[in-house]
Amino acid sequence: MILGNLCTRGCGFCSVPKGLPGKHEFELDPAEPANVARQAAAMGLRYVVITSVNRDDLPDGGSRHFAATIRAVRESLPAATVEALTPDFQGDLSAVACVLDAGPHVFNHNIETAPRLYPRVRPQANYQQSLDVLRFAKQHRPGAIVKSGFMVGLGETGDDVRAVLRDLRERGHADVATIGQYLQPTRRNLPVMKYVPPAEFDEWRRFGESLGFRMVFSGPFVRSSYMADLVAHEAGRASE
Repeated sequence: MILGNLCTRGCGFCSVPKGLPGKHEFELDPAEPANVARQAAAMGLRYVVITSVNRDDLPDGGSRHFAATIRAVRESLPAATVEALTPDFQGDLSAVACVLDAGPHVFNHNIETAPRLYPRVRPQANYQQSLDVLRFAKQHRPGAIVKSGFMVGLGETGDDVRAVLRDLRERGHADVATIGQYLQPTRRNLPVMKYVPPAEFDEWRRFGESLGFRMVFSGPFVRSSYMADLVAHEAGRASE
C-alpha cells in the first residue's frame, strides 16, 4: 500500500487510520516507488498488487506517484504481472489515465457495495463515479483486464447484488468481479448484518458468468486481491 498510512476518507467498513492533511505522515516519500520495486524484486514476486489509501488532499489524488511505482516495479520485474488497485481519484479521469499509461496489466477499482448503502458504507464516494472510472479504464486501455469487487453482509439484498453485477458488466465494462463476505475489522466499524451462506455466493457467481464476465470469484473469504494471480490468469485465458 502506497501514498502513506493515513486516509482522507472515513468509509464505514475500513479500519485504515484517518487523518487530516498537513500532518507529517501525509507527506509523500519520493523514494517509495523505487523502494517498492526493490522489495518486490528481492522477494522474486511474479504478481504484484499496488494499492493505496485515498489522498483527496493531493491535486492529482496521488496518481503520478501511483504511476511511478508501477513503472518502477515493471522495470525491476519485467516478467511480473502488475495490478493497480486504485481509489476513484474523485472522478478525475486524467488521473485515471495517468495510472493506466504506466502500463498495469490489471486495473482494479472496487465498487464496494450497492448504491443505496453508500451513505452509510462509503459516504465520501459516488457509485456512478466509480462505474465511470471502470468504463474509462476499459476504453483507455482495452488490453488491460478491468476488475472490480464488492462486499456482502452489509444489508444488501440478492436483488442488490445482481443489480451491482449488471452495472459492473454493462455500465462499467468490467472483465472480472470479486464478491466476498464483509467482516467487521474493529468495534468502530459497521456491524455485520448477515453471514452469507456459500450457496448464495455460488448462485451469484453463476449469475455473473451469465452476464459475460471473464471470471467471477465469489465466496466468503474472497477479497479483492485474494489469489489475484489465479484470477488474472483465468481471466486472460477466457479472452483467448
